Amino acid sequence: DKVNPGSVVLSGEMMLRHLGWTEAADLILKGMDGAISARTVTYDFHRLMVDEGQSATLVKCSEFAEAIVGHM
Repeated sequence: DKVNPGSVVLSGEMMLRHLGWTEAADLILKGMDGAISARTVTYDFHRLMVDEGQSATLVKCSEFAEAIVGHM
């Protein structure tokens, strides 16, 4: 429960957009952007942000998914 699910989530966004479900695809992008902008991130993003001197909240994969949904 440590890995960033972003690539799978964004693959789903691309599929939805291809199917013409742009509103759903836009919500996914909004959720991802919101979670990352709020610095509620998984290990990989957290490590990069901290290395750049930025603060961030480290969460598990499932918690990151909850953050994405919360920012939709």
